[in-house]
Amino acid sequence: MDLLLRGATDNLRWQPASVQQIMGHTMFLPGFRDLVKPQWVAVIEALKLAGGLPISELGRKLDMAYMTVKQHCLDLQELGYLERWRVPRTQVGRPEIFYRLTAKADSLFPQAGVSLTLDLMESIKALFGDTAPDRLLFQYFQHQLERWQPKLAKAKSLVEKATLLAGLREKEGCFGRCRYDPERGFRIEEYHHPLLAIFEKFPHAVGMELRMMEMLLGTKIMRREIPGGRHGPSRVDFEVATLGVKGS
Repeated sequence: MDLLLRGATDNLRWQPASVQQIMGHTMFLPGFRDLVKPQWVAVIEALKLAGGLPISELGRKLDMAYMTVKQHCLDLQELGYLERWRVPRTQVGRPEIFYRLTAKADSLFPQAGVSLTLDLMESIKALFGDTAPDRLLFQYFQHQLERWQPKLAKAKSLVEKATLLAGLREKEGCFGRCRYDPERGFRIEEYHHPLLAIFEKFPHAVGMELRMMEMLLGTKIMRREIPGGRHGPSRVDFEVATLGVKGS
């Protein structure tokens, strides 16, 4: 999320009244309101509500100077969250330039998440029996396997394949890094997993995911849960056996 980290501390003191008002009830993901430029949040929400606006009208709505709004829009366009298009004027003159949100901006707004998934899983369990959630999760990982196999097939080595897998998992919401050292070999260290709450409620899914990863790499993987403490945060390590670590 490059938008969220760039300019995290820029212009935090400059907040016109209209921007403050928008920030108070914005639909924007709550956890990121404290990290981004408040003016960017205001621009994004105003365009979300309007569908598309020219710089002049956007400036009036947000009580910002024309050039200030224009620069924010250019920054957001460069990052891929806005696009512009020209609308012919009803009277004589050049077409007017409007800005609107791109599909990438959808990720900035709350979506139905883990709580809904857990509720649905419990409903499935009640309707179709105790094993129904596990069957559904098995189908999920099977589908993921089928989607990722063609992409990993292009890799020329196991290290490249494992690195590609880590990248694919990151696109699904995981947060991790690939590591290598002589003692422990190659591993994927993950510090966040979007299905963690699902795993806690339906622990069989942990083994399903691990088997899927082993099938993708064609080798044994050792999964280790590392508790958080003085030496760092909690994480899960996926150690690739044939790249320096003996599997069990």
